[in-house]
Amino acid sequence: MASELERERAYVGSLYARLDELRDEAQVQLEAVRRGSQGGTHQNRSERDAFARIYEDRIAQLRQIDERLAFGRLELGTSDDDSVYRYIGRIGLRDEDQQPLLLDWRVPQARAFYQATAATPLGARARRHLQSQGREIVRIDDEIFDGTLLAEGGEGLQGEAALMATLSSQRTGRMGDIVATIQAEQDAIIRSDLRGTLVVQGGPGTGKTAVALHRAAYLLYSHRERLAGSGVLIVGPSRSFLQYIEAVLPSLGETGVVLASVGQLFPGVDVAREDVPEVAALKGSLEMAKLLQRAVKSRQVVPREPQVVDVNGELLTVEPSVIQAAMHRAWESRKPHNVARVTFNKVALSSLARLLAEQLKSHGNTIEESDQAWLREDLRTSHDVKVALNTAWLPLTPQKLLQDLYARPQWLESLTPRWTPQQRALLLRARDEPFTVSDVALLDEAAELLGEVDAAADANKRELKQQRKRDLENAQAAIENMQVEGLVDARTLAEGFEASVERGTTAELAAADRTWAFGHIVVDEAQELSPMQWRVLMRRNPLKSFTIVGDIAQASAAAGATSWQAALEPHVKDWRLEELTVNYRTPAQIAAVAESMAVAHGVNITRSRAVRESEWPVDVVRTDDVSAAVVDTVTADRALGHGTVAVIVGEDLVDAVLPGLVASFDREVGRGAVGLTRAIAVITPQESKGLEFDAVIIVEPQRMLDDTSRGAASLYVAMTRPTQRLHLVTTGALPAGIAPTPA
Repeated sequence: MASELERERAYVGSLYARLDELRDEAQVQLEAVRRGSQGGTHQNRSERDAFARIYEDRIAQLRQIDERLAFGRLELGTSDDDSVYRYIGRIGLRDEDQQPLLLDWRVPQARAFYQATAATPLGARARRHLQSQGREIVRIDDEIFDGTLLAEGGEGLQGEAALMATLSSQRTGRMGDIVATIQAEQDAIIRSDLRGTLVVQGGPGTGKTAVALHRAAYLLYSHRERLAGSGVLIVGPSRSFLQYIEAVLPSLGETGVVLASVGQLFPGVDVAREDVPEVAALKGSLEMAKLLQRAVKSRQVVPREPQVVDVNGELLTVEPSVIQAAMHRAWESRKPHNVARVTFNKVALSSLARLLAEQLKSHGNTIEESDQAWLREDLRTSHDVKVALNTAWLPLTPQKLLQDLYARPQWLESLTPRWTPQQRALLLRARDEPFTVSDVALLDEAAELLGEVDAAADANKRELKQQRKRDLENAQAAIENMQVEGLVDARTLAEGFEASVERGTTAELAAADRTWAFGHIVVDEAQELSPMQWRVLMRRNPLKSFTIVGDIAQASAAAGATSWQAALEPHVKDWRLEELTVNYRTPAQIAAVAESMAVAHGVNITRSRAVRESEWPVDVVRTDDVSAAVVDTVTADRALGHGTVAVIVGEDLVDAVLPGLVASFDREVGRGAVGLTRAIAVITPQESKGLEFDAVIIVEPQRMLDDTSRGAASLYVAMTRPTQRLHLVTTGALPAGIAPTPA
């Protein structure tokens, strides 16, 4: 084994040498481009800047991929004499003659590394795991599929050695990739077809998030041409979650994705504040889509009486029928409110111009056909006419529509004759109150009904799309002129061009454009989405190409899903379901207690098999002083080992525990998303979704369970966050299903 270890160290050393060569080459190319002539045409300068950007991005990518460059080896063939070795890593590397040195984990030839078994070896005789620290290989573990093949040099750990080492390692507050330890059932899902909607159901700790992110990286690699221009959107439940996962895709060589929480799905709005459950449930229901339709329609009003308007001293009577006829023409266009308003104004002004011409003629004036233009201009600039037309059809923004709806109780009552007063009261609030996470979907729905207020903005978007098409053609020509076919992608080059229209990367453009159609959308913790939030995502991906991951049993949001069928049926007719059945995160004894509690409270859990136990039983701390008990528990846990500790507590108890922790541990303590960068994080059950920590301290579990109608699901989520230790701090009784701590 010692000689084999040295052999692997030498080979991996050569891979790092090649990686450094490629970095140096990219740096030389970048400097050459920067030294290029500053003159030439605008197009020449654009091409130079675009090539510089590509080399900068390439250098950044190669710098991201340093740790664990190579993590595996496949031995193929039928005997020792014809054995062929394939090394598997984060990216693909070739030598100067373009011969492969390292296979990207996403290529089809690497599939056997994840899916081969003794029964189905997929052409592999053996699989080797390479464990490293920095650039140094420190251990190798072999799995033999060919019975005639003997591992050389002593005994190595077999089977799941690499996986178990990863599972037992301490957490850092950031999610790491699992590219070296992907298991067969996970790999099959990661490599599943791009088309259609894939739902991945799995209990806590089964690796749903890791699978979703690695699937995004795989799809971006395998369908680069299709997805590079449209982008991939990854949606998570909270800012904390996004901060937790943000390093995974760059470590896999992918940076061209948009990450957003559900509170960031409307451009220009970034909110984290949640409504109380009753309000969130109402705002998340499909009833709100109907309400917003009625609200928009109610802002298109035919006057009841004739109106007299002053046009440069000429008093003109406008009959309601004139306004009504213009509205009918606008409605026939079937365009959104603000877009149809352009038609309404145009038709109304034309009608008024004819009326004004007839009236002026009746006064003895001579009006030619050519005079119609200045008559329309006089009408357009008349204050009275502006008031009359705006009163009939007012331009609206989504923000104003929603603020008016919440702040005007009489208008809300007129729109909801079948609602109870209690239902209406849930929506009422002051106009200047900030928007909440539930409001984001309503803003998007309103924007869909209203359309752009500014016609010029709409025209700019069309021009932007045309310019992108021209840039792509220019980029392809530039690549051919510079003879770098195969080394530079035309779409990537086009993104770097500068022209008369302001542009950015695909990810930047997509994030800023509400109407952008993504090539694929990954939704994590999808069971938390309300029906209104699903409508937002479906608008973002008309092709319905989704990877949806979650666990119905963990749905704790008031408007969350009760089944995948109920969540998806209104939008997607055909979808396929895959299940993850192995719990890699949660020790068996903790998983058993969490499942027992959930079942006792009627939560329909997805059972999974835990692959390991830790040495610590679930710890119950009974106390009369919650703050002191939490400090003591953190102190005791940290004496057991380093790593991350999460104190999961209901929002109403944060102020009771946070000051004591800060006084005792100072800068080691962080609240919310900030806590993920600290050793001790104080977070709510909602913020803990999708995260994992070495140790978890749950404060007042019974109170957490009683907080909402889905409190048992929230507690189940919180109890399944630890990878090593779970402590329950309580001043009263434990929830049903949680057995007392053994002596």
